Amino acid sequence: MARRDPNYIDVNVGARIRMRRQMINMSQERLGELLGITFQQVQKYEKGANRISASRLFYTAKTLGVPIQFFFEGLPGGESDSVMRETAPTDDFTSALMNVEGVQLAKAFSAADSTSKRKLIVGLARLIAESGE
Repeated sequence: MARRDPNYIDVNVGARIRMRRQMINMSQERLGELLGITFQQVQKYEKGANRISASRLFYTAKTLGVPIQFFFEGLPGGESDSVMRETAPTDDFTSALMNVEGVQLAKAFSAADSTSKRKLIVGLARLIAESGE
């Protein structure tokens, strides 16, 4: 039997579950407990290896405190003139934020309690990115 690659929508939904879970400092174990599933199943959802059912996605949204639409943001096909494709174009900005470091950076930025601190974070990130190392 041939192995099926995850659908890009399942991968996107899973990445957004992981991103939100990390943003609120929730472990995979805790999310699994709240949803009545194992943490291994949470891992499979987050990787896009298993599809999440509509009802489970509904409860996941409730548990993570986001609307269902949150999981589908950034997908192609939302605009009326676009056509859905099986392979999505890469959005470098979104991809950069949908990993552990991206979530940590976003959390640090949002935790900064002044404009000057946020400017320092942006300046440091820009300096590091432009250093070419």
